[in-house]
Amino acid sequence: MEQNFTFFNRWVLKNVGIDLNNYKERQMQRRITNIMNSAGAKTVEDYARILEKDRDAYNAFVKHITINVTDFFRNKEIFEIFEKCFMQNVVPKFDHIKIWSAACSTGAEPYSLAMILNKNNVRNTNILATDIDETILARARKGQYTKAELTNVSPADLLKYFSELGPDKYVAKNEIKKYVSFEKQDLLGTQYPHNMQVIVCRNVTIYFKLEARDEVYRKFSEALSQGGLLFTGATETINEPSKFNLEKVDTFIYRKI
Repeated sequence: MEQNFTFFNRWVLKNVGIDLNNYKERQMQRRITNIMNSAGAKTVEDYARILEKDRDAYNAFVKHITINVTDFFRNKEIFEIFEKCFMQNVVPKFDHIKIWSAACSTGAEPYSLAMILNKNNVRNTNILATDIDETILARARKGQYTKAELTNVSPADLLKYFSELGPDKYVAKNEIKKYVSFEKQDLLGTQYPHNMQVIVCRNVTIYFKLEARDEVYRKFSEALSQGGLLFTGATETINEPSKFNLEKVDTFIYRKI
């Protein structure tokens, strides 16, 4: 059955506040169809009515269409390059360092950044972590993770930065929590923060259409201080960084010029 995705996209924009037209069409339609089928709806109109009445179904939908795949120190070798670049290019230049972890999901990324700051004794620094999904942000604020989610965290760092709550549950200690504040934010809608020294946004823009991706990079550049760094994902090379007033510094790292 051919679905009326135009209707559903309008419904989502009005009721959820997410513009699905900015996402790759086939990919998003596939995600919607999958969760719609699992809810027992035959049409998007039926599914919209379910979402209006069932808060649990609504929350499950938002979680499903927003991308919540993340790990601590994801692509660890690339994170090590970022740490070196950060210490060489940002720390000596700025007295106060503001870092923005955009689309932070469950908090693994900002807490990874906080570990880097703590280990290198970087002072006068704070991390703003944002995501569109309130449910995910609530989990990120708690800072609770399973052992599998902490695979890339070394045993020494696990002992230093996490407390064990049970056989397979850990919680982030204040040593890293103190750096991070969490806020709701939609990269494709709301205003961006300003005067950031570092923006980390990894494995997110690959889901956007080209026009939306370019708009995000333009706004990232505007949000950065001159000399600030943008750290992207392993599949998100910016082909023409100069059109966003950026220059490539290292693998997936760009500097505002």
